[in-house]
Amino acid sequence: MVFTWYVTFEVHKRGALPKRRSPRETRTFETETQAKNFARAKSNEGLIVYAGTINPSIPRRLIPSSEISHWIEDGQDRGILDPDSEGTG
Repeated sequence: MVFTWYVTFEVHKRGALPKRRSPRETRTFETETQAKNFARAKSNEGLIVYAGTINPSIPRRLIPSSEISHWIEDGQDRGILDPDSEGTG
């Protein structure tokens, strides 16, 4: 099983500790579709979500929280690619 994608999301704060750092959790996935489905579920819970590819996957991808909804909804990358990658053709 080769995990290529990850999704990182904030975990709901638990307990009564004041000013605790916002904890995060990361899950890994074999496919982009699995990662999108999981990211959609966490986003629907109102959590801040980030996603990307795990090194050494090529092309390297990082989807910041500000672009997650675009990535999930229409499947278009909207320019979220490795800046070193070049198109062919």
